[in-house]
Amino acid sequence: KDGGLENLSSVADALTLMSLYFALCTKKHSLLRRVFEIYGSLPQAAKQAVHRQVPILIRTIRSSPDLLGIISDPPADCRDLLMQVLQTLTDGAVPSQDLISSIKNLYSKTKDTEFLFPVMAHLPKDEILSVFPNIVNLPVDKFQVALSRILQGSPQHGPILDPSEILIAIHVIDPEKEGIPLKKVMDACAACFEQRTTFTQQVLAKALNQLVEQIPLPLLFMRTVMQAISAFPALVDFVMEIMSRLVSKQIWKYPKLWVGFLKCAILTKPQSYGVLLQLPAPQLENALNKNPVLKAPLVEHASQPNVRSTLPRSSLVVLGLAEDQQQQPAPEAQSSQNQAAETSSSAAEATTEVTQESSAAS
Repeated sequence: KDGGLENLSSVADALTLMSLYFALCTKKHSLLRRVFEIYGSLPQAAKQAVHRQVPILIRTIRSSPDLLGIISDPPADCRDLLMQVLQTLTDGAVPSQDLISSIKNLYSKTKDTEFLFPVMAHLPKDEILSVFPNIVNLPVDKFQVALSRILQGSPQHGPILDPSEILIAIHVIDPEKEGIPLKKVMDACAACFEQRTTFTQQVLAKALNQLVEQIPLPLLFMRTVMQAISAFPALVDFVMEIMSRLVSKQIWKYPKLWVGFLKCAILTKPQSYGVLLQLPAPQLENALNKNPVLKAPLVEHASQPNVRSTLPRSSLVVLGLAEDQQQQPAPEAQSSQNQAAETSSSAAEATTEVTQESSAAS
């Protein structure tokens, strides 16, 4: 009787009491539900005894319909027991479609992403992508476990997502919409960058090349560009191409990304000077006002005849390499303006006189 388990103080006593019941479970699988029902209220010694017995029992009955029914719709307070059962069922074995379906039912009811871990390597790509925000929301050590399973995949089908697809999946998460802290997304990025043998220079280039075409641009895009250049300095020429594409996409219209763009320009100077000079004059002026440290070296770069000849006058004015014609009118224009001013002044006086005469007449 399970009531006798309430006062147990030793695992050995619990094992003695339970062994017969577990033996009966191997013959009549429906009895197993009772173990899950009472698990949450058991003392620690009894729980340990259950955990010792369960692997033997599960290896005997495997994915029986009764066990799959428990997994699909478990009683409350038996999470640790369920996790052990799922790990035992999938240890060194390819899970059946029935087991995968039962685990997906369990996930849909609990939204507990860790329940998917034992079968993660056997889920299709679209299902992994649909739960990916929840995977990113896990503690970083558990995220890394999920990451390794996704990258390893199954012997039959290989990896579910390749490393560049993982980076893209992380970046396209909308933290506000998904209700995930931005720091979790940043931590997931950092976890990837730590695995340099997996997330190589080529992987990063492939991911950035696709991310730059996303609409809207991912919030962490410029941060990742800077991390990439710090990890792999050889990417600098590729990053210049990316930044040039960002100019054509009018990066200044995205205030947070614009700040990151300018930080990246400082990080990658002198290579970034050519990109900065592609900016329209108002944005170039804004960039230099925000980052005065760029002005002197950029002016020096732009002063080279072969560079200067390619720049529009408006950019040269911003750099102080040409005078603003609108500010200093030519002498002829000045005298024309004076004449126009005198004419309009006379007209105004005449109008005043007419108005006064009209008033007097009335």
